Amino acid sequence: MTTIPSPNLPRFDTVSIALPGSIVSNAQTKELKTYIVGQIARACSIYHVDEIVVFDDGLGKKKQTTSGMSNGDDSTNPNKNDNVFMARILQYCECPQYLRRGFFPMSSDLNAAGVINPIDAPHHVRAGEKSEYREGIVLDTKNNETGNSHVNCGVKKDVEVNMALDAGVRVTVKIEDYEAKNIKGVVVSPTEPTRTDGTFWGYQVRVASSITKIFSECPYEGGYDLKMGTSERGSVTVDDKNFALPKFSHGLIVFGGVSGIEECVDADDECVISGEDSHTLFDMWLNVCPLQASRTIRTEEAVLLSLAGLRGHFRNNTERIEKGKIEEREREKSKMVLEICKGSLGGGEGGGISSESDDDSD
Repeated sequence: MTTIPSPNLPRFDTVSIALPGSIVSNAQTKELKTYIVGQIARACSIYHVDEIVVFDDGLGKKKQTTSGMSNGDDSTNPNKNDNVFMARILQYCECPQYLRRGFFPMSSDLNAAGVINPIDAPHHVRAGEKSEYREGIVLDTKNNETGNSHVNCGVKKDVEVNMALDAGVRVTVKIEDYEAKNIKGVVVSPTEPTRTDGTFWGYQVRVASSITKIFSECPYEGGYDLKMGTSERGSVTVDDKNFALPKFSHGLIVFGGVSGIEECVDADDECVISGEDSHTLFDMWLNVCPLQASRTIRTEEAVLLSLAGLRGHFRNNTERIEKGKIEEREREKSKMVLEICKGSLGGGEGGGISSESDDDSD
C-alpha cells in the first residue's frame, strides 16, 4: 500500500463481534444513538474487525423509535427497529465518503450522521492518494468497444474495469496506472488487500433475528471455530497470566445488552438452554475487565475493552496461521522439486541416464 495506514501480516483469519441493537434503546436522543454506534464502528476499525452482527435480543423498548414510528413486531422495517438502525449507521460509517451518496438515499436514520467521528480506515482513500486498491460503485456507462464497465473510484476520472457489471454494485478495484490517460483496473475480492499485506479493508454488517441466528447464519464455511462470550461472571479473564487463545480461523465475540448475554438467551424462544447456562454456547466465557470499579460497563465500552485486551492474542493467531502457510508452501515446493528430480533421473526413453562406467563394462 502507498501512504495508507496499518500494514500488517497477510491475514487469513477473521474476527467478528455480535451485539444487540437494543443498546441504543435507552439513549435520550437520535444524536446520542448515532454517536454510540459511531464509537462502535471506530473501535472495530481500529482493531481490524471483519464482521459486525447486530442481533435482536427481544429486550428493546416497544416505543417511539428514532424515526418517530412505533416499534412493533415488524423486524424488517428499518423505521421500526433499533437493530436495523444500528446496522444502517454501521454500514454508513464503513462506506467511503465518496460512495455514500450512491448507496445511502435520504433517510431519517441518517439525520444525525454529522456527529459521527470518521473511522478513517485505509479503504477511505483520499482523492490525491495513489492506493493500490480502491472501493468503487459501478456506473451505467461502458466502453463501447470492449463492453467493460466504468467505475467511480473517487479519482478524477472514471476507471474502466476488466468486465461488464450491473450498475450500482460496490466493487473493490486494483488500479493499474493512475497516470494513464484512461485509467484501468481489475475487480478483485474485497479480502485481497487484507490477505496481501494485512491492510484493514472494512467490515461486513449482518442482522440476526435472535442470538441463536448469530451462529446458525454464519457466512463462513464451517462456522465460527472460536466462540467467546463476555460477562462480568466470566470464568477466565484476559488478565490471567496463562491466558491464551487457541488457534482459530474465524473468531467471534458476543456481547450482551444492558442485562447481559444471560437475558438475551432467556428471551430467545429458539434457544434450548436457560440464561444461567449461557456459557455452554461458547468455547470461552470471558471477563474482559476484572475488578471493575463501576457497577456497569456499557456495551460500547465493553467492545473497546475487549478488542484492546485481545489485540495481542489476535496478532499471535495471525502469526501462527502465516507461519503454517509458509511451512505448507515450503513443503509443496520441496515436493515439487523432488518430483522434478525423480522425473529427471528416471524419465528418459532408455530407462535412465547411462554413464561412462556402464560403457566401459561392456
